[in-house]
Amino acid sequence: MTAKKTTNQISYTVQEIADFLGARVVGDSSLSISSVNALTEASPGAISFLSDGKRRKELTQTQASAVLLPEAEAENCPVTAIVVDKPYVAYARTAALLYPAKKQPAGIDPAASVDSTATIDPSAWIGPCSVIGAGVEIAAGVQIGPGCVIGENSKIGQDSVLAANVSIAHECQIGQRALIHSGVVIGADGFGQADAGNEWVKIPQIGRVIIGDDVELGANTCIDRGAIGDTIIGNGCRFDNLIQIAHNVNIGERTVIAAQSGISGSTSFGEHCIIAGQVGVTGHLKITDNVVLAGGAVARQDIKKPGVYASGSPLEPIKSWYKNSTRIKQLDEMNKKIRELEKKLQALEKDSNT
Repeated sequence: MTAKKTTNQISYTVQEIADFLGARVVGDSSLSISSVNALTEASPGAISFLSDGKRRKELTQTQASAVLLPEAEAENCPVTAIVVDKPYVAYARTAALLYPAKKQPAGIDPAASVDSTATIDPSAWIGPCSVIGAGVEIAAGVQIGPGCVIGENSKIGQDSVLAANVSIAHECQIGQRALIHSGVVIGADGFGQADAGNEWVKIPQIGRVIIGDDVELGANTCIDRGAIGDTIIGNGCRFDNLIQIAHNVNIGERTVIAAQSGISGSTSFGEHCIIAGQVGVTGHLKITDNVVLAGGAVARQDIKKPGVYASGSPLEPIKSWYKNSTRIKQLDEMNKKIRELEKKLQALEKDSNT
């Protein structure tokens, strides 16, 4: 497959994209594709996708040159179709093909500070004002953006990318092909404090953070180092922005976490869990594989069975919420009155039976 440059973009023919996806073409396979867009906004030269039958009307009106869609929708497509099993996944792969990540040429910027004992592969790039500590190992193809700090004896795996201003503390390990966005902090001290009565005594955090392969960490996410053992993030995990992972947490492979969620210390998740936004998980829990925690949920106990879990109150008009909140506060008193009435009723029934 030969990529051709058009106005600051790459283009492929429909057939080349289909071959890349292992898909079938219905229509003109010679059309050139250089962009992706939504069905309603696409113009000639763009490719779009249909993964929801509810958008079939948009499909009939699209101006895209080609559309990624399932077999059942091919006959409804007014333009060239690329038939795939999972259109949304195919769209993601096609977008990555047309818009590959830009890489800086290998080398160490003169404004970077690199300890003489660090090992840096010649194919890596170290951006300006970055600081690479003693004993650090940076593998082939790694990209370290401006202003990053890599603590002593940490390791960065092959083809991993750190955006600007990422901080990785000492002794941490990052796997291959990681994508770590700006502001991420890996290996800061976990929140370990012992109550001495008249003061708090800090507990040294002597563990590490171990991150697997193909992990993405969103901007300003924080992953604390272990107190004694390690904090572990499994292969293929994807975290949104503003995630807090406390010390000694273990996240199973391919788990995804949406923004503003927090996982308390020593909790472990199984594989392929989905944690929606603003979820809170208390400490020392065990959560099995294939668990979904809905947005705003709070997990306070172990979860032993796969499934979808939720907690909290749904959104409602504020007047209704005030009324319901008032009633909730009255439940204890209401319960006492109901019990008294039940006792009186039982007494009346007993008298009527004698």
